[in-house]
Parts: sequence; structure tokens; C-alpha cells
Amino acid sequence: VQLQASGGGLVQPGGSLRLSCVASGRIFSIDSMGWYRQVSGKQRELVASITSFGSTTYVDSVKGRFTISRDNAKNTVYLQMSSLKPEDTAVYFCNAYIHGPQGGVYGWGQGTLVTVSS
Repeated sequence: VQLQASGGGLVQPGGSLRLSCVASGRIFSIDSMGWYRQVSGKQRELVASITSFGSTTYVDSVKGRFTISRDNAKNTVYLQMSSLKPEDTAVYFCNAYIHGPQGGVYGWGQGTLVTVSS
């Protein structure tokens, strides 16, 4: 099973980006999916998560600005980021709990860099 994240880049403060992460391989089902971010020298933090039923959670700092969604048919999770701030600059990682032939495993994407700067 692999998770491939994309969509990062350089954006000005106040701008928007949409991150995507697709899971591939022998997948039976996917439970929770989420996005984490990490700044060099700091711990990775959970930004947003979504269950297979669509229930969402967000870290306080992104509430009202970020929206997580998923397309179960495509095994894909998205993170729509708006009103971006310099403090949102980080490497963003996707995560998912995936059920396959070997049972349930947590998978991680490779990370995509988001830079918010003028």
C-alpha cells in the first residue's frame, strides 16, 4: 500500500492551495484519513482528520480556513487550505488506516511542502 501526496507549493499570504493524497495497492477499505504537518525541529501535528463516515476534526489554528474531504471511490483525501498564513508553512503529510490482505496498517505519504510567503 502506498500513499502519494501532491499539491504543495509556494503561495502568498491569504492565498489558497488544495492538497491531495491517493492511496493505492491492495486495499479492502480505509478507516480514518488525515493530514499532519511538521516544521523543522518541531513535532508533527495533526491538522485535520476525517472518518469513513465523513466526521471531521481540525486543530484550532486552522478551523474555518481548512476543509478536509475524501472520495472513498478514489481512495483519496483532500485538504483545501484557504486564507493561508506564514505560520502554515510546513511539510504536510497524509495518513490513513488501511485494511488490506495483511490486516490493518497506518500508511504515510511522502510529504509535500507548503510555503506561505510574500
